[in-house]
Amino acid sequence: MKNKNIEVEVRSFVNDKQYSEILSKLRKGARFIKEIDEETVYFSGNKDLRLRRNEKEALLILKEGRIHDDHRKEFEVKFDVSDFENMENLLKSLGYEIEIRWRRYRLEFKQGDLKILLDNTKGYGKIIELEKMVQAGEEKETHKKLKDKLKCFNIEITSKKEFNKAFEYYKKNWRGLIRDFSF
Repeated sequence: MKNKNIEVEVRSFVNDKQYSEILSKLRKGARFIKEIDEETVYFSGNKDLRLRRNEKEALLILKEGRIHDDHRKEFEVKFDVSDFENMENLLKSLGYEIEIRWRRYRLEFKQGDLKILLDNTKGYGKIIELEKMVQAGEEKETHKKLKDKLKCFNIEITSKKEFNKAFEYYKKNWRGLIRDFSF
């Protein structure tokens, strides 16, 4: 059996009204998985290396490709939340620098084998994200299905150009944008 280590996703910024409408639809037609307050730290380098934690778990994550690509190979290693600062310090000792720190509130739903995430990221905005882990060769077909599913919520995919612009703004300003977030 081949590994399903390729994440395929579609995402879009949503306004407050859209967020509420999507949430209402999900509560009626999807299975609620969890509510999470989480922190994600992006590190410098030629790969997308991250640490993520919430109240219950911590992850070391490596995503190949560029941020906002439609699909990327992804690797995750779980570790104890109590070791988060040690892992962060280990990566800094290896020469990685913190590029960004995100703070977000996330609602996770499941519909079939599809993960539907509603995010409210401090200083960045509200986002709906649909994702599915697949094996190599299934990316294009899965991406089309995810785009079609997003249309069920009456949401158009936000362009990569707009996401990249928002990401660059956040990258320059994140320290001030998340100042009063406690974890």
